[in-house]
Amino acid sequence: MQPSLKHLTARSIKWNIVDRVSSQLLYAVTGIILARELPREAFGLIGALTIFQSYALMMVDSGFSYALIQRKRPTDTDYSSVFWFNLFIAGILYAILWFCAPLIADIFQGDERLIPLSRVMFLSFIINATAIVQTNRLTKQMNFRPIAITNVLGLIAGGVVGVWLAMTGYGAWAIVWQTIALQGIKSISLWIYCRWWPQMAMSWQALRSFFKIGGNMMMTTFLYVTFQNIYSFFIGNKVGMVPLGYYTQADKWSKLGVSSLTQVLTSSFLPALSEVQDDEERYRRVVSKMNRFTAYMLFPCMIFLIVIATPMFHVLFGTKWDASIILFQLLLVRGIFTVISTLYNNYILSLGKSRAIFWLEVLRDSAALIGIIVALPYISLSTYDNAVYGLTILLLGQVVASAITWVATLIVTAKITKISAWSYCRDLLPYLVLSLIIGGAISVLASTSMCDLALLIIQGVAALSLYLGANTLFPSKIQRDVFGYLTGRHRSL
Repeated sequence: MQPSLKHLTARSIKWNIVDRVSSQLLYAVTGIILARELPREAFGLIGALTIFQSYALMMVDSGFSYALIQRKRPTDTDYSSVFWFNLFIAGILYAILWFCAPLIADIFQGDERLIPLSRVMFLSFIINATAIVQTNRLTKQMNFRPIAITNVLGLIAGGVVGVWLAMTGYGAWAIVWQTIALQGIKSISLWIYCRWWPQMAMSWQALRSFFKIGGNMMMTTFLYVTFQNIYSFFIGNKVGMVPLGYYTQADKWSKLGVSSLTQVLTSSFLPALSEVQDDEERYRRVVSKMNRFTAYMLFPCMIFLIVIATPMFHVLFGTKWDASIILFQLLLVRGIFTVISTLYNNYILSLGKSRAIFWLEVLRDSAALIGIIVALPYISLSTYDNAVYGLTILLLGQVVASAITWVATLIVTAKITKISAWSYCRDLLPYLVLSLIIGGAISVLASTSMCDLALLIIQGVAALSLYLGANTLFPSKIQRDVFGYLTGRHRSL
């Protein structure tokens, strides 16, 4: 007997949360040790390489993963064709970047350390290409247990390698080999779990059939990657590796929350939405529940992290990365708009309107570019008590750009899904207001004289208790459903 859609969705959410929590705990432990052991400029060097790494990963996939998930019944030929295409593009890109390594160094103030670092670091996207289809097949089946397990295995292997090299004085190489080990173990594990072998053929007809969705999503992803990495480019090019290190640390830790929520939403919700796309009544019901689930998780996570940022950084890193705190907080605010916009993009994509997503991404990048142009003359500014004053101005502009994009995405999504914009906002507002009230209440504790560790624990426990308690008192139907998903006593979508 085939599991029902509600059972598959509940199981998907459960394993995605298990995956994210376990992965981020391992990632955090490793990251804390590396942040303490490695110099600031090591993170700047890797941050510079991450720009090119992100573009390579995007081009290797070419948007076909989205197209495979959106298609109801992809064939083995479809999967095989995408697999060989991914490997072919990965090989071509690596060869190009290997020869361009000296040019990459020239971009970032001629730092020749980037040449050997890049030539090893970029091997990771070839390794990643070998397992994209395996991950995609498991996602399509809404079977996230193997994905969670392989992610954990990769993170453990990468963490051991990275920490050992960091503590023995290898500097930025510790992060490079951590990345290689992580991707290698993860890819091998996915092959073992998936037990799928590609056909020894590539069908151009199959690839062309994905082009409408995949092409639009690739262009959208290209713009998104640009939006995510353009700041690192300008900071590294105009200001230097140490300020880039501050930004990279803030960006990395903010993404623990933002990317986790985005991954859960895309992996768990998009396959479910594609199954009900032809049933308007059920689609509306599913969308409303997904809106409320997202709001219930998103707002407390982001707002409470903003409030406890200072004691959290002090407990984890001492005062070494204090300049990153304000950047971290601003990136979390931007992340709120990013997660909600990603959720709305899932709705648009599930109905096959990928071109609308592309134009929304154009709008976001245009707004971001205007913000960068306005802030660029001030990017190098610093004050006696704020080493990243110019970067703060830069990120404030990006928060505004993200807010503008969210409004536009809301309007377009409402039109395409035939659900009013007010309905979307109504689903979000109760959890936003409650999180702001509780966040304001626990922020008062920062004015006391207690130590950072005590402050962090008390603020964290108080925030969680008040949030869960308030949702139980009112009561919140979505909180009952969330605990139902996690325990298996779920409700129908």
